[in-house]
Amino acid sequence: MTQTTGAAGDPPYLRIVAAIRRRIADKELRPGDRVPSTRQIASEWGVALATATKALTTLRLEGLVEARPRVGTVVAGGNPLAPAAAPRTRPSPAANAANAPAAPASEQELTLDRIVRSAIDIADAEGLAALSMRGVAARLGVATMSTYRYVPSKEDLILLMADAAYGEESNPADAPAHWRARIEVGARTLWRVYRKHPWLTRISSLTRPLLLPNLLVHGEWMLAALDGHGLDPHTLFDIHVLLYSHVQGMAVHLDMEADAEAATGQSEDQWMDSRAPVLQELVDSGRFPTFAKVVGSFEDGYDLRLDALFELGLRALLDGLTPVVEG
Repeated sequence: MTQTTGAAGDPPYLRIVAAIRRRIADKELRPGDRVPSTRQIASEWGVALATATKALTTLRLEGLVEARPRVGTVVAGGNPLAPAAAPRTRPSPAANAANAPAAPASEQELTLDRIVRSAIDIADAEGLAALSMRGVAARLGVATMSTYRYVPSKEDLILLMADAAYGEESNPADAPAHWRARIEVGARTLWRVYRKHPWLTRISSLTRPLLLPNLLVHGEWMLAALDGHGLDPHTLFDIHVLLYSHVQGMAVHLDMEADAEAATGQSEDQWMDSRAPVLQELVDSGRFPTFAKVVGSFEDGYDLRLDALFELGLRALLDGLTPVVEG
């Protein structure tokens, strides 16, 4: 467990703030560098997730760090701290935060929309597992119970987040005339939603779909593209589900990779590089000749590009479905 050198009697979150602030001032952490996530802080300092969230919130209010979707919390551009701390004639921002509500809460009225947007920001930056009602309240600088006046539970909040996220992207007002072109537009619109919010893949399945207005907007677009081609209702809906599962199925890997990088601290390329000896051993074993031939033909290794795979899969699906829809 890490020990900080904050002032005796300071709350734990302020000692964490002081330690991270010191790392930034000493340029151990530079602009753009990731700072410890709430989970990493909780583990390193032996505190609750709520305490870790409060520490990061304080650093955000000081302008020292900022949240970047699917990257995490990073040091803000520029270094607002001097290399050596000068004597202070007034309390630090962290001390002010300990004695007064966060500025945004005092300056703006708490609303359901602010709660939902704050929750989405947390899920985008740190994953859905990092979301809690207490964490949302800490980010907004309000008491936890204040959020419950607007939304009764975390489960309800997640549904509101999902509906808001699905509503961020829309299809064009003028739909393409051809069914295939319309499907392509709809699938790419939904892919953009998942690209921005990969955590959406965790909260629904094909067998237990979310019945959300903004998600059904996307479904209506796809169903309308397939309607009018003589398909029986079951076949039409099966095709719709198959197309949706392609988009969601590819997006699952966006969320898994973000979680894996947060847990290991390694990027996808770094992880693959660390497995190079194992890969070479499999190639040299002689047990997998086709695998060895294909892998050996890559001059600079295989670059797994999810966007390209999404397009390849969509094209293959539509090629296969064309005789069904137009037959």
